This record gives sequence, structure tokens and C-alpha cells, in this order.
Amino acid sequence: MTYIVTDACVKCKYMDCVEVCPVDCFYEGENFLVIHPDECIDCGVCEPECPVDAIKPDSQDEPDGKWLKVNTDYSKVWPNITVKGTPPKDADAFKDEKAKFEKYFSSEPGTGE
Repeated sequence: MTYIVTDACVKCKYMDCVEVCPVDCFYEGENFLVIHPDECIDCGVCEPECPVDAIKPDSQDEPDGKWLKVNTDYSKVWPNITVKGTPPKDADAFKDEKAKFEKYFSSEPGTGE
């Protein structure tokens, strides 16, 4: 099992999870974070830190494995992030919105550290 970042992170990217990760397996996109599944040690400390409940065990992924694929693919091309950055200014406006990935997801990399 590994942990994955899901739809709720899009446009929120609070990054509280990054600070507690003991193996630095988070990668930053422009408006989304992902976890590298091969680096995650399944400790679960990041899951309760996410204020929008975007982090889930991969056992709770969609039947087609959508989020595991998104996390796997983008963790290979986005910069690693090990410290909490500043969330987007409008993050709170999007925190309760559903189905954000299809509407707002950007495949562009974040700034990293």
C-alpha cells in the first residue's frame, strides 16, 4: 500500500503534509501535489495533516486506479518539495468544491524549493 493525493488538493495545495513526511516523497505541480508511490513508506503521518482530506491510502483509489496513475506519472516529472510553501491565495475558495481535477488541474510543474 502507498498513499496518494486526490482531487481535493487541486487549487488548494495547503502543503501541511509536506512538513511531516519522513522520506520527502511529495512532488509539486502548479496547483496540486503528488506522492511518489515508490518512495512512500506507508507511514500515514501525512493523511491527517491534510486540511481538505485529499490524501488517501491507494486501497481507496477509484476502481480504474486513476489517482495512483496521476501520482506515479507526475512524481516523475515535477520537482520534489520538502518544506511547506505558501498555499494559493484563493485556496479557501476552492476547498469545498468537488470534481476539481477535470476543471482546474494543471500539468505544469511547481516551483519546488
